[in-house]
This record gives sequence, C-alpha cells and structure tokens, in this order.
Amino acid sequence: MKDEGRMKVSRSMTNCLHFFLLLFPLTFTLYPFISKSNAAEFKEIRQRGYLLVAVKDNSPPLGFRDRQGKLRGLEIELAQKLAADLLGNPAAVKFIPVANRDRLNAVIEDKVDLAIAQVTATDSRSRLVSFSPPYYIDGAAIIAKKATAESLNDVAKKTVAVLKGSSTIPTVKYLLPQVQLLGVDSYQQAHALLESGIAAAFTADASVLSGWVREYPQYEILPTLLSAEPLAVVMPKGLQYDSLRQQVNAAIARYTTAGWLRQRAVFWGLPVVK
Repeated sequence: MKDEGRMKVSRSMTNCLHFFLLLFPLTFTLYPFISKSNAAEFKEIRQRGYLLVAVKDNSPPLGFRDRQGKLRGLEIELAQKLAADLLGNPAAVKFIPVANRDRLNAVIEDKVDLAIAQVTATDSRSRLVSFSPPYYIDGAAIIAKKATAESLNDVAKKTVAVLKGSSTIPTVKYLLPQVQLLGVDSYQQAHALLESGIAAAFTADASVLSGWVREYPQYEILPTLLSAEPLAVVMPKGLQYDSLRQQVNAAIARYTTAGWLRQRAVFWGLPVVK
C-alpha cells in the first residue's frame, strides 16, 4: 500500500512537471505582450522620431486646452522645446493627458518617456523616479481682490479661504498665525466666499492662482510666496535612461541660464522669484 502511495505521488509530480514544461515556453511567448511599454531609451526615441510626454490638460497656465481644444501652457511649450532640441522638431512630441494620481505611474510603468505635469520634486518621489533641475519654482501664495490688499500684512488677521486638506494649511498657519482659515471644498466655493466678502483672500499654489487671475482679472496675487516648491520634469530611473536624463538635464540648465524659462513663465502670468 505504501508503495502504491509513493507511485501515485510520483505520477502526480511527474504530471505537474510535464504541465510546467509545456507552460514554460508559453509564458515567455506571452510575456512581451503582457509587459509591453511605450517608453524607450534615447537612441530608440530618436529612431522612433517623437517624445511621449505626460501632461496636464486642466491646469492653466501650466497645461490646459484652449477654446479650440489645443493644448497650451508653460509645460506644453517646454515639451515642444525639448522635442526641438533633442529631435530637431518642436512638433515631434505626443501628449498624453493624465490625472494627478497617474503622473508618476505613467513614468514608472514606462507608458511615457517623460512627465511634465505640475510635479513637485521631493525626496520621497525621487526614490521612485528621477527629476530634472526645476523649470519653475512654485509655492503657496495668496490672492485677493485688487486694491483690498497689497502685502501679506494686509490679510494677516483676516479670513482666508483654503481647500480642505491642502498642504498649504500648515505653511499659512506657521507664517501667518493670526489668520482665520476657512476650509472650502472647491475653487468655485472659494470664489463665492470672496465675492460675498466672507473671505478676504484665498490661498493655494501660485501656479493655480495664476490661472485664477487669467479668469478673474479683478484679482491679483500678493507678491510674496509662502513656500518654494520646485516643479521638475519626471524621468525614469535605470542606467538605460542615462542618456535621456543627461539630454533633458542639460537642456533645462540651458533654458534657465538663457532666461527662456523665466520669460515664458512671465508670459503665462506666473509669479517668478526675483
């Protein structure tokens, strides 16, 4: 009986081994299709002829669609300039609009070559992806109706609206401890509070408030930023992407030195550090 049991176990193991050997080549046949990616090394990008870039299409003035549906903004122009420098053609770029939650994953999962999508370079994120030198220094700012405030002191003891859960909250509390913060669920609600006079000002990222000013020109951003948050191009990690990173980093450095990035930021109404 024991011998019969051993024979059954042996036959079972043999059958499993045969099944695995049949499945093994099939697994490797399917694998390229399962893990297919779009991102490439720089030499392959040149052969392909265009960059794949993740961008925002709803964050004016960094990346947004105009009335004709065309993508515009500082980050769109930056992608086009990189395409011109790296590939010799500003039109050699395909834009992939992404939500905030997908900006890093698009690069990590090799769906795009780069992400230029209002991403702040942080230590925690740098463990997952590589960052270029900053192309814009964003930060918390305060907006108010024209002629109602000229500096932070003018709102230091007033009610200031802020999005609930915003990372701006601790910064404002630290720098303006006497401010009365009023949480809101949306930019529309903040606008209504400002128009009614319930709130004297609204705080958010300067890049976001620049879009606000373009839509509501009766408002202005107070001149002092409350924080400094570097926006950078997101690139993949890995030795195979060294050439791409070197090309992008060198280009961003040139744009900064030549003043092109500052010029375009001013054009789009973004506050710049003097």
